[in-house]
Amino acid sequence: MGWAALVYVIATLALAYPVLSGQFLVNPSSDQYIAGFAFRDFAAQALRAGQGIPQWNPYLYGGLPYVAAMHGDIFYPTALLRMVLPTDVAMTLGFVIHLFVAGLFTYGFLRAWGLGFYPSLVGGLAYMLSGPIASYASPGHDGKLFVSALLPLALWVLIRGIRDGRDWAWGAFALVVGLAVIAPHPQILQYLLLTSGSFALYLALGTDAAGVKLDRRVAMRRLALALGAVLIGMAIGAIQFAPVREYVPWSPRSGGRDYAYATSFSFPIVELVNLYLPQFTGILDRYWGPNGIHLHSEYIGGTVLMLAGAAFGGESRRSFRRFWVGVGVIAFLWMLGGNTPFFRLVYELVPGTKFFRAPSTIIYVFALAVSVLAALGTERILACQVPRRYAFAWLGFGLVVALLATSGVVTSIAESTARSTGESLVAARGIDPQYASQVGDQYAQRANANAAEVILGAWRSFLFVALAAGALLAYLRGAVTTRVFGLALAAIVATDLWTIARQYWLFSPPARALYASDPAIELLKRESQPGRVLVAARSDSGLAHPDPYFGTDGQGRGTGLMVHGIRSLTGYHGNELGRYQTIEEARLPSGAPALVTPMFWRQENARYLYTNQPVGDTALKLMIGPVKNSAGSTVYLYRLPGDNPYAWVATAMTKAPDQDVQAAVLDPRFDPRRIAVLDTAAPIQLPPVAALPEPLPLTTTTSNYAPGHATMTLSGPAPAGSALVVSENYFPGWRATVDGKDTPTYRADYNLIGVPLAAGARTIELTFRDAAIATGKTITMVALFLALAALAAGLVLDRRRARLA
Repeated sequence: MGWAALVYVIATLALAYPVLSGQFLVNPSSDQYIAGFAFRDFAAQALRAGQGIPQWNPYLYGGLPYVAAMHGDIFYPTALLRMVLPTDVAMTLGFVIHLFVAGLFTYGFLRAWGLGFYPSLVGGLAYMLSGPIASYASPGHDGKLFVSALLPLALWVLIRGIRDGRDWAWGAFALVVGLAVIAPHPQILQYLLLTSGSFALYLALGTDAAGVKLDRRVAMRRLALALGAVLIGMAIGAIQFAPVREYVPWSPRSGGRDYAYATSFSFPIVELVNLYLPQFTGILDRYWGPNGIHLHSEYIGGTVLMLAGAAFGGESRRSFRRFWVGVGVIAFLWMLGGNTPFFRLVYELVPGTKFFRAPSTIIYVFALAVSVLAALGTERILACQVPRRYAFAWLGFGLVVALLATSGVVTSIAESTARSTGESLVAARGIDPQYASQVGDQYAQRANANAAEVILGAWRSFLFVALAAGALLAYLRGAVTTRVFGLALAAIVATDLWTIARQYWLFSPPARALYASDPAIELLKRESQPGRVLVAARSDSGLAHPDPYFGTDGQGRGTGLMVHGIRSLTGYHGNELGRYQTIEEARLPSGAPALVTPMFWRQENARYLYTNQPVGDTALKLMIGPVKNSAGSTVYLYRLPGDNPYAWVATAMTKAPDQDVQAAVLDPRFDPRRIAVLDTAAPIQLPPVAALPEPLPLTTTTSNYAPGHATMTLSGPAPAGSALVVSENYFPGWRATVDGKDTPTYRADYNLIGVPLAAGARTIELTFRDAAIATGKTITMVALFLALAALAAGLVLDRRRARLA
C-alpha cells in the first residue's frame, strides 16, 4: 500500500503542483469561480467568527435557506479545512486530496479482491486520471469528485463485510455512505448506492475470487447488515437532507421535472469518439459538440481501453469480469440518456431520477468499470495469457485512426457531424429555420479549425498505444522482467492520461486577487440601509471574459458581490426559492422582463445598478464610474429611482390568490404601502377591506442587519390592523418579535415576509431558524454514534475472533 500511495501522490502532484506556489484551482468558466468560492467563504467567515454555520443566505435571489437550498460541502469534512486555512486553499486541497484517494481506494478495492500489486496499481491510475474523474477540477465539481472517490472505498468495505465477514465493515460502510450523502451530490450519490447495492448482491449470491459461494443464510444476514449500514449512513446525512426535504416543495424542482429535463445533458453519441480521441469534438474552448457546457473530458485512455480489452478470455475471474462488464454496459446506456429507449425505463422506475438531469454524469461508474477491466487485463498479460496478435491488432487500430486523421477523413466526419449538430440545435430551440444553414456552417467551421488538434491527438493516442504494445511484446518475449514491465505499464498509462487531464487543471491567482474590492463595491459597503443591487452588463457590449460579478454571460449570474456582503437581485445558484424565480422571470403584458422594472425593484429592495456601460436614463443617478473591478471589467454604479426600502408599513391587510397577487405586485398602479396581501392559507382572520386605505406617514429604519436577522424601527407607533412587509423571501423558519412579544409571520405580497402589527408597535425583530436543521442534527448525531459504535464493536469482535482462531 505504501508504494502505491507514493505513486498516486506523484500522479496527483503532476497535476496539482501549482498549489505549492499558492495558486487557486479555479478557472473563469468554473462553478467555483462564479459561485462556489462565495458560498464556501460565507460559511467559513461565520465559523471563524464563532457564529456557527449560517442558516440563511440573504445575498442572492431575495434570500434563500443556506442549508436547505444546498450550497456545497457544508458538513463534509473538507469544510473543516476552511476554519484553519484560507477558503481558496482549502477548496483546492479538497480536489487534490480526493484525486489521490480515488486512486488509492481503487487500488485497495482491487487488492481486496485478490489482484496483484501491478494490476491494482494500474487500475487505480486508470480511474483517478481518467477524464471523468480528473477533469472534475475544470468545471469545479468538487461534490462529484468526492462521491466518485468514495465509490471504490464503499466496494472495498463491502468485500470485507460480505465476503470476508469482518464485523467492523458495517460501521465503516455506514460512515462511507454518510460521507457520500453529505458530500453532497444527490445524483452522484444515487449512482454510488445503485452500484454498491449491485455489488453487495453479487458478493452475497455469486462466487468469490476462489469460486466459493456463501451459505444462503449467511449471505442474507450480511445483506441485511449492509442494508442497515446504508440506512444509518443515510441518517448521517440528515443534517443536510432533512432541511432539503422540507425545502423541495418550495424549490423550482417541486414535483420533479419532465422527461425532456431529465434527459438534458445526455451523453452525445458523437462524443463516444472522445473516449479514445479526446480532441475529436475539441478540448475546452475548441469544443464544437451539442452540449452548451463542456468543461470536462470523457477520455478513458487508449492504453486503458487496450488493457480493458485484454481482460476478455479465459476462466480466471470470469464471474467478476462479467459483473463489471454488466455494470459498464448499464452505465454506458444510462449515460446516453435520451439517445436510447433504455433511459425511459430508468426515468419511470428509478426513484429520484425525475429530480435530476445530466444522465451523462454516471460516466464515472463506467470509468470505474473500465478501470477494473484494465486491471484484469493487466493481470492476464502478466500471466502471459494474451497473445502477441492482440498487441499488433491495437497497433493497427491506432495507426489506422492516425492515418485517417492525417488524411483529413476524421475532420471531414467531424465537419459533417458538426454541421448537422448546429442545424439540429436550431430546430430544437425553435429558432427561425432560415438560420439553420448559417448555424450549421459556423459549427462546421469550428470543427475544421480543430483539424490540427485532431491530427496531433490521433498520433498522440497512437504513440501511447504503441508504447503499451511494445512493452507487452517485450514482456511476452521475456525481454523484460515482471517488475520492469509492471512499472513501465503503470508509467505509460499514467502519462497517457496525464497529457489530457493536465489541460483541465487550470489555476488562477489567489482569491484575494480574484475577488478584490473596487471603488463601487466600497461605496456600496458604506450604505447605512440594506439595498439590493441589479448586476448586469449591457447587451450591446457584453464582456470580454467571465467576471465573478457579472458572471459568464454578463447577465448578473455571478456571486462575487456576495464575497463582500452585498446583496444581488440575481446570482448563480439553480435552486433558489421557486416563488422568487417565478416573479423574477415574469414578463409584463408589454413584454418587458419584470427584473428591469421599477415595480420589481420596489418589491425587492433594489436600489443600485452595477453595470459596465454608461446609462443614458436620467432617472438613474450615477454614483461612481467608470472604474475597474478585480476582473478588469469597466464598472459604473447607479442609484435606481424610488426609495425601495427594505421594509415598509402597509395600512391594512387582506388575502388573495397567488395569481392575482403576482399580477398586482408587478402592476405600476399597486401601492404596497396601502395594503399587504397575505397568502390565502394564512391562519389569521382579517376584516373585509371596502376601499383602499391611504398610506401611513411611517418610515422604517433597519439596524443589526445580518444573514437571518434584522431589526426594524418605525418612525412612529403603528395603528391596529397594519402590517410590516419585509423585502426578504418568506420561508418557514422566520420568527418575529414585536416590541419583545412573539408574533407570527406570514407570506405577503406573493413572496415576502409579512408581520401583523398591534396598535402602538415600534420595534420589530426578525430571526431565521430552520427547525429541520435541529431535527436533522439530532438524527445525524445519533446515526453517527451508531456507526462509530458499530465500527468499534466490530473491531473488538474481529480481534477476539482472531485470538480464538
